[in-house]
Amino acid sequence: MTRVAEDRLILGSGLPRDDERPSTYGISVREALDLPALAGTQVLAGATGLGRHVLRLGVWETPDVLPFTREDELLVTTGYPLLERRDELADRFAELAEAGVVAVAVKLGAYVESLPADVLERADRIGLPVLALPAAVSLDDVLNQVLSAVLGRQAALLARSEEIHRALVQVVLGGGGLPEVANAIADGLGLSVLVTSPTGQVLAEAGPPTSADQSDDQVEVPIVAGGMSHGTVVALSRSGPIDPPDVHALERAAVVCALVAVKQQAVSAVEERYQADFLRDVLLGRFDDSEAAVRHGASLGWQLDRPLVVVTAQPDSDPRPGAAREPVTDRMASAWRAHLRTRDPRAAVCGFASEVVALVGAPGDGDVERLVRDLTAAVREPGAASGGRRGFTVGVSRVVTGIAGLAVAYEQSRTCVRVSRQVHGPGGVAHFDRLGVHRLLSLVPDSHELRTFLDETLKELAKPTAEARDLRRTLEALLDTNLNVAETARRLHFHYNTLRYRIGKLERILGPFTEDADLRLDLALALRIMPMRGLG
Repeated sequence: MTRVAEDRLILGSGLPRDDERPSTYGISVREALDLPALAGTQVLAGATGLGRHVLRLGVWETPDVLPFTREDELLVTTGYPLLERRDELADRFAELAEAGVVAVAVKLGAYVESLPADVLERADRIGLPVLALPAAVSLDDVLNQVLSAVLGRQAALLARSEEIHRALVQVVLGGGGLPEVANAIADGLGLSVLVTSPTGQVLAEAGPPTSADQSDDQVEVPIVAGGMSHGTVVALSRSGPIDPPDVHALERAAVVCALVAVKQQAVSAVEERYQADFLRDVLLGRFDDSEAAVRHGASLGWQLDRPLVVVTAQPDSDPRPGAAREPVTDRMASAWRAHLRTRDPRAAVCGFASEVVALVGAPGDGDVERLVRDLTAAVREPGAASGGRRGFTVGVSRVVTGIAGLAVAYEQSRTCVRVSRQVHGPGGVAHFDRLGVHRLLSLVPDSHELRTFLDETLKELAKPTAEARDLRRTLEALLDTNLNVAETARRLHFHYNTLRYRIGKLERILGPFTEDADLRLDLALALRIMPMRGLG
């Protein structure tokens, strides 16, 4: 049974048996009966509830005490309030039990000599202990001793929790990480402990090996720092339910785990910034000695002296207005790094200001498209280290051998991202060898010259009107089918004669493109330019 920490600290209002209720910060009714002030007390009914725990004490002074009772409370009374409405007394005891009262202690002899049989029978049935205090007992002594015992128990449990917390802090101050913290938790609480990442990956494990289906109880405590989730502390028990005091200790342990996570995050941020600076120099050709650059890459765990492709992933615009600006490329880089770790451990992955760049080894079978397609799909899966929470466009270079070719490959991958967005919109995956004529068109920097070419070539069809868009659609279909009128009519769901009329209209606007191959080439280029440059 899996429980969340906060839920475990809220005790229910039912009446479980001894073996159904974990120990709490209080003392059990059975333990209270061993106190000197309760010596000679008799259990008149509800013996099955003696394992329930007392956290509070109250005095039953008026017949209508229900609005003033609290959960986990022991009620003591002189018996005077029981004199009124004795025929409703059994229902009143049941209502107190429903409200969470753990036991009722009545001082017999002063006002009532005994309790009705139906009251005791109802108390037995619902497991509400009814205690008969000796006539000579002082209620003040009962209240003082029970309260002192409860407070003593709470102080001892809190001291234990504080001791565990101090031990965990010392582990961290001594340079320990999550494995050492998990070991300290397991040793201190006698539980099996897992520390997981936000995606469920086990980062540390300690204690006896225990799976969820083998455990009697399981508690999960989130690790949170700076408003961000850093994972979860999972505790499993094979010896009964996990006590709320232990859950409290786990919550404090989660704070220490958050401290470790933040420390590791800070160290990683410095290391990743250093790696990114080096990789940027490599991609821009800023190195004098290729062999020294390869050796330095090897010291970072990268293999740069092999056939590589450069993969650039740029986040698409965030559609959420006012979204929190957590570094998107940092999260994306973590996602790419996590998935490449199993596919190519020697790959280089870094997050720059507006993109993630990976230098991936070319697969032995040469199928770069399959490699990048599978990798991109894995990163885009929901919950995949945050890779799926925001869309991105991917560009893939040609395969290059040697570090000297990486600068050109990097520019190729960035060109792919730009062209893919212009032609197909965000979220695509483009390979440099598949760009075709778009690769050449992307090299023209002068939008004014392209606008002039469009106006001169498409004429009226270059206008941003519904009629012009409709005629461009017809022209594009004709060019795609190599002027096959029957096939074009089928694709556009036109009648053959309707299409012949449209062809005549297009030629009156554009010229005899059905007979002039050069004009058809110009028209095809113009139709490719429009979506690339956002023109028309």
